[in-house]
Amino acid sequence: MALDQQHSEEKEMSFLDHLEELRWHIVRSVAAIMVFMILAFVFAPWIFDNIVFAPANANFPTFRALCRLAEYVDNPALCVTDIPFKIQSRYVTGQFSMQFAAAFVIGLIIAFPYVFWEIWRFIKPGLYNTEKKSSRGAVIAVTFLFLLGISFGYYVLCPMSMWFFATYSISTVIVNEFDITSYVQTIIALVFGSGVLFQLPVVIFFLTRIGIVTPKFLRTYRKHAIIIILILAAIITPPDPLSQTIIAVPLYLLYEISILISGMEVRRKLKVEALEAREGSSNS
Repeated sequence: MALDQQHSEEKEMSFLDHLEELRWHIVRSVAAIMVFMILAFVFAPWIFDNIVFAPANANFPTFRALCRLAEYVDNPALCVTDIPFKIQSRYVTGQFSMQFAAAFVIGLIIAFPYVFWEIWRFIKPGLYNTEKKSSRGAVIAVTFLFLLGISFGYYVLCPMSMWFFATYSISTVIVNEFDITSYVQTIIALVFGSGVLFQLPVVIFFLTRIGIVTPKFLRTYRKHAIIIILILAAIITPPDPLSQTIIAVPLYLLYEISILISGMEVRRKLKVEALEAREGSSNS
């Protein structure tokens, strides 16, 4: 009953008012993305030389770290000294379209914290006070996981994938000369895809809240999740156990963290239900 009263006290808005408010949230979000997109487009030559093409360079921090690891474990095979491929543009609009695509993605990544904050500002007024309290820090958590995923994709997945595909060969007759379109699209997919993938704990939190997922369900299908993670790691990494482990471990940890978060949310819901039941019995 108290919850219903709380909602009735919220500011009443018509459907058109909600649409108008949503429109301005979208306008501000798009404006933020556009600002950073324009900056990225202007500084595209530096960005491509130092950021986009960096994971395909043997001097990339990940490859230097692997070389140090190779010396420590006395396994020279881990050290990457050359990534044998060239990048070419085979389409008239290839370089321009990829400059535009890269600028948009970079603008979206940089503006993401603000964009999600705008989305959260639109959603938050419709929540109960208890939901607002349990969702505190949502913007920080989502932003942190997104940036962590972006970093994982850029510093782990991208260099590993570039090295694997550059050295993969079915015949010595074939020379690896990748098109700029294919290269940039692969980098975008790995980096942005990792940022989205690292939202798994947040997704599980909300799925648990609405009753679709439970900790028991996640634990029951843990073995299936591990197999999927290992298959995914085997697909996107070079064919050696160390590289696959570097990819699989963080993904598995995300799954375990999701189980913990789901359990915490279930316990919170049970406490709220118990409290409401006691209040209902006392009122009767």
